[in-house]
Amino acid sequence: MKDRSLRLVLTCFSLALLNMANAQGLRFTSSIQTTNGFSMQWSNGVAGQAYTLQSRDRMTNSIWLTLDSPQPWPTSQTQWNDTISSTQLLRLYRVVGVQPAVRGKLISSNHVAPYSASQLNFIFGFYGITNITAQYGVDRYQIVYETIDPLGGRTTASGGLFIPQQTGTNWPLLSYSHGTITQTNQVPSTALTEDTLAGLAFASVGYASVAADLLGLGSSPGLHPYLHARSEATASVDMLRAARNFCASNGIGLNGQVFVTGYSQGGHTAMALHRELERYHTNEFTVTASAPMAGPYDMSGVEMNDILSARCPPNPYYAAYVVMSYQSVYGLAPSWTNLLGAPYASTLPRLFNGNTSGTTISSNMPTCNISTILWPAVISSLTNDPGSPLYQALRDNDLYRWKPVAPMHLYHCSGDLDVLPANSQVAYDSFHAQGAAQVAPPIDPQPGADHSGCAIPSLEAAKAWFDTFKQ
Repeated sequence: MKDRSLRLVLTCFSLALLNMANAQGLRFTSSIQTTNGFSMQWSNGVAGQAYTLQSRDRMTNSIWLTLDSPQPWPTSQTQWNDTISSTQLLRLYRVVGVQPAVRGKLISSNHVAPYSASQLNFIFGFYGITNITAQYGVDRYQIVYETIDPLGGRTTASGGLFIPQQTGTNWPLLSYSHGTITQTNQVPSTALTEDTLAGLAFASVGYASVAADLLGLGSSPGLHPYLHARSEATASVDMLRAARNFCASNGIGLNGQVFVTGYSQGGHTAMALHRELERYHTNEFTVTASAPMAGPYDMSGVEMNDILSARCPPNPYYAAYVVMSYQSVYGLAPSWTNLLGAPYASTLPRLFNGNTSGTTISSNMPTCNISTILWPAVISSLTNDPGSPLYQALRDNDLYRWKPVAPMHLYHCSGDLDVLPANSQVAYDSFHAQGAAQVAPPIDPQPGADHSGCAIPSLEAAKAWFDTFKQ
């Protein structure tokens, strides 16, 4: 991803007291082993700096991973306590200084179009949405806002905002997250896609709905960090904030309820957003209910095994998109030739230019055994080495090692060959094992339907369930 913010980087080893300085004045002042982990402090001569702390395992060919924290990241503090076990002491840490953002700041808004209820019902019928009837007309807006990139530095993003055309009512806020997009203009803020229809549909029945374009799509710069959970979540949180700011400035009332949903990649985003809101933002937002739909929640298990299998998936480009994204975010290898085999190292990266369709990208890939786009050594490492950089990146984006608080329904059709239903089962099993009784077993809203055929039945089922909570 294009780096637009100032980056100051300082590294230190655990189990060492270091006092290292660089030209910008960023230096560690202490690094101390504690009874439950490792504590470090640093100083910096640059005023107003924010910081993201990362670590990697010195014993493997691992990647830099942003550490979990008890507060939103990046932090403005100059200290960190990392809770680690005695077997993790050989770690390398780095502090990344970034330009801070005013997260959720509304930069601009544009009234894209008004839709009457009769127009919406015609559109819904045309696209096969038969179980949702518009009660209100909807005003559609494009908004641009400030958010953070995968390293926590300031950037901008855009999204679609859909408001019911009725005054004097306080609406619940709803986040709908879109599916896989390779063309930067095919986003909810600008195009009329199925994802845009979802935003319109929810608004037409009384939700103030938002649909973040996410980083690298719409008006946001750089390559989209596809299936990168942290940036999906932070861009979506800040989209909710920007929407709330827009509503406050335009006399649009909100009732405090927050619903979260999305389909395909949007299911992954919805799960990441739910986790982010409950982990870091309970003082701002309380999730009323969430409905992640057909998402790849088990990236290092179900999805990795599928990539390594001989199966012929309907859309091979999904796997290539993951590799492009994770190379951009994590730096998996020094160059494409160290990551992709011939001829893919020279042909695939240039197709992820924001203008090429997924169909075209898939036509430049093998139809079966899609792992053969990878360099053989990468396949061997991914198969046999838990320290494999690609495996570590996949695992960093799993979304089931947490315990939801708000009610959750997982929707996934049994005939889905794009995102295997086992993803939802793994997530449910993990949540159930942790005692999350408010998470229901996976629901199949249209038995036998494939990935595209499941989208509208899932949308309609999620809407009906959300309505039981809506005030």
